[in-house]
Amino acid sequence: MMNQYETVFIATPVLSEPQVKEAVKKFRDIITDNGGEMIHEEEWGMKKLAYPIQKKSTGFYHLFEFKAAPAFIDKLETEFRRDEKVIRFLTVKLDKYAAEYSQKRRNLLKDKAVKEE
Repeated sequence: MMNQYETVFIATPVLSEPQVKEAVKKFRDIITDNGGEMIHEEEWGMKKLAYPIQKKSTGFYHLFEFKAAPAFIDKLETEFRRDEKVIRFLTVKLDKYAAEYSQKRRNLLKDKAVKEE
């Protein structure tokens, strides 16, 4: 059975743009290589942290929304912990209401992007 999850992770601000993209690709590949299905992905860019983490006050935020088997989440979180480029991460299982809300939010973002073009 596949559940729907949302993961937000913060990459350290000392990385260059290609290094951030490489880290994002690494985690995207881990999800898809282990039978996960990517639903949505957002790059939030560099943001100020609420409090310093490892003496850093900013970080690159990235969101993944995906479907995966429950047993896979431990493996994914272990990979986040092992990667020195990631300073924080949070994975949340979406219930049906959160999944519906997320779908509506994606549709709004898509509509907004179309109007801006």
